[in-house]
Amino acid sequence: MFILGMGFVCQFFAQSLKKEGWVVTGTCTSKTKKKHLEEKGFHVHLLDANQPELSTLDALKCYTHLLVSIPPVGCAGDPMLQHAELLRSTLLDGNLQWLCYLSSTSVYGHCDGAWVDEDYPTSPTSELAKLRLDAEEGWLNLGQSLGFSTQVFRLGALVDTIIKQEPQSEGQKMRKSRQYTSRVHVEDICQALKASIYTPSSRGIYNIVDDDPAPREEVFTFAEDLIKKKWPGHTKWSSNSASAASPTKKDNSRGDKRVSNMRMKRELGVRLLHPSYRSGLLSIIDQMENPFHCSP
Repeated sequence: MFILGMGFVCQFFAQSLKKEGWVVTGTCTSKTKKKHLEEKGFHVHLLDANQPELSTLDALKCYTHLLVSIPPVGCAGDPMLQHAELLRSTLLDGNLQWLCYLSSTSVYGHCDGAWVDEDYPTSPTSELAKLRLDAEEGWLNLGQSLGFSTQVFRLGALVDTIIKQEPQSEGQKMRKSRQYTSRVHVEDICQALKASIYTPSSRGIYNIVDDDPAPREEVFTFAEDLIKKKWPGHTKWSSNSASAASPTKKDNSRGDKRVSNMRMKRELGVRLLHPSYRSGLLSIIDQMENPFHCSP
């Protein structure tokens, strides 16, 4: 497995594959992260996706599976697809059998709370979502033109990031008052990826979400209650969550959508480990060490 972009999801997936005996190589953009990943036992290339070294691209020839998790950048779009012809010529002479690009359910745009499946018309509104959609098409065209199994996974919001103490991103702030947000646990992303590997499909696009699209405020309130029960008397996290769940003037609730996962279940045979944010958060918090141990 070669992974372009060893972020949170891909590190989790790589660890899971490594336990099963896979050879896993990935890329990152900093020497600090490279050292961290190498300490975990991975072979890692430093990669500037805008100017990839030929030696890194040549290494792809030796791998049978390629997972792409590098997001679009600025107005340039997918940085790797700027070199699509070079990638094509490299992979043409290689051993690749499977390619998957990690995208986002944001490509559906404003849906007025409707249930959306993979055949629902895409109408992205943000610039990043538009670039995501362009990247989906680019990777699907590349993989299918070379004749190997190629999928796009449209991921929901990660349940795993809800407990983070960091300030909210602009994208998260814009989702504060939406009626529905579709989420997914990283363990279910990983089992969907494995199902895609072992059940090759020519279908192309899959929504990877749980069964329970829910309001952001409801999810944060549930998480806050779990935190208070496990570590009574601590309010540091709950103040962040309350802020995260409060509405903002600029939010546009027309972005609401309930994303269907029926194709994932039916064609990939995935049985969710965490069908709701509730079981996902319970699992995460059960395994957490005290996040308040450094607090005064």
